[in-house]
Amino acid sequence: MSVLIQNLPVLVQDVPLTQHVLAQETVQAPSVDYAAISPLLVLLAAACLGVLVEAFVPRSSRWAAQVGLSLAALVTAGVALALHASASGRTDVQTLAGTLTVDRPALFLWGSLLVLAAAAVLLIADRSVEPGGAFLSDVTAGTVQSRQEAGARSTHTEVFPLTLFSLAGMMAFVAANDLLTMFVALEVLSLPLYLLCGLARRRQLLSQEAALKYFLLGAFASAIFLYGLALLYGYAGSVRLADIATAASGTDRSDILLFAGLAMLLVGLCFKASIGPFHTWTPDVYQGAPTPVTALMAACTKVAAFGALLRVLHVGFAGVQWDWRPVMWAVAIISMVVGTIIGITQTDMKRLIAYSSVAHAGFILVGTIAITPDGLSATLFYLLVYGLTVIAALGVVTLVRDSRGEAAHLSQWSGLGRRSPLVAGIFAFLMLSLAGIPLTGGFIAKFGVFSAGLQDGMAPLVVVGVLMSAVAAFFYLRVIVLMFFSEPAVDGPTVTVPGVFTTVAVGIGFLGTLVLGVVPGPVLDLSAVQSFMSSLPS
Repeated sequence: MSVLIQNLPVLVQDVPLTQHVLAQETVQAPSVDYAAISPLLVLLAAACLGVLVEAFVPRSSRWAAQVGLSLAALVTAGVALALHASASGRTDVQTLAGTLTVDRPALFLWGSLLVLAAAAVLLIADRSVEPGGAFLSDVTAGTVQSRQEAGARSTHTEVFPLTLFSLAGMMAFVAANDLLTMFVALEVLSLPLYLLCGLARRRQLLSQEAALKYFLLGAFASAIFLYGLALLYGYAGSVRLADIATAASGTDRSDILLFAGLAMLLVGLCFKASIGPFHTWTPDVYQGAPTPVTALMAACTKVAAFGALLRVLHVGFAGVQWDWRPVMWAVAIISMVVGTIIGITQTDMKRLIAYSSVAHAGFILVGTIAITPDGLSATLFYLLVYGLTVIAALGVVTLVRDSRGEAAHLSQWSGLGRRSPLVAGIFAFLMLSLAGIPLTGGFIAKFGVFSAGLQDGMAPLVVVGVLMSAVAAFFYLRVIVLMFFSEPAVDGPTVTVPGVFTTVAVGIGFLGTLVLGVVPGPVLDLSAVQSFMSSLPS
């Protein structure tokens, strides 16, 4: 102790020297372009306000407050996006220390997400089709309380901030410029969806089973993604996509870490995009989740997952494409074949749409694998068209009901064209778009990705895609034949008159699919981007 006291003046004299050394190091705060990321900030702020609404606004006023807040946030984010995109010289911006890149592909994906999310939020907000809305919470499934709650007209509004949080995660996911930011965004978009899947007012046990499956499989996929991230960091010494691309293009290190990390990364992304053979969660979750949540997942989650997949492959691994392309060829073929063949055997409408989603994921992969400007543009256009079509289709599914809720079995759709020609006609048009029939958006989208595949030397893969499209047309046409050329059952389901929200949501999807099939030029011009912005600040 005496020695320490004797040396204390010396230690005190050393303090100014230490402070002087630290002062020599300049620490720069990361630059933030608030205008570029304003759509994302608007959604996050609205989601936080939604949580406060749940805490402080009386229950009788929450639905109106949450619906108004959510729609206002989406409109405001859209206006902010348009203002930023129209500003000259500001279409390619890196911000937050290079973790987010707001380039032309990201702007198109953000716009697609906002349009699709607006339609999904309208379906979520509708209370005219299902008294009290489609969501049930705060009770145990199978109890007397849950049965009473299912028949009540009360509305559970916590779904709105959860939806906004998930949408904000999707927007960060497609703009992430490094794998760590991408992983955080993946969790932000996934966790609210796990909750939303378990809140169905009808068939609560099935809904909660779907949520549990989605959560468990999603946790495994996220862990695999994170492990791949760690391996790639060990290989490149960085989690930034451009740094990984630089390391992959010229280094004397072993490629084992590179390709093992890439494989695990792709497993996590393929799971989120419902790409076969990583699709096993899709049919059960689509069937068990509330139909508006199914619409949100089928449209927005697929856009987000493929947007991230495009950025990873085009920015981080374009230089080693000849190594991973054969594997992705096989994945695309498996997805197309599995989605088509198993889809033929389905008798539940939502499961049929789920396997259709798996097949379409394989078609979209054709454009994704083509590391060309045409492939990128065709994939972006396909994602928008598919999202509009599937949201409108699931909106129609909510209208066909019996005494127990939605009439999901295909046999219950017999003769629907005689009961409600307008609803059946809209649904038939949407099925034709999914089949890729001319004068629909689906035809233009498929033509685009297949043309890009042919130009990039993927003729065998395109042939498989065309064959599977022809086979898949069978189960789409089967639904049309069932609606218009079959006798309706005596005790068949009725078509509920849709409210304003459902009408607008279905109208957005239907008109979007029609316009993009007849006059696709303006949107094709918007999607005609050359590449992702890959350069990072030093």
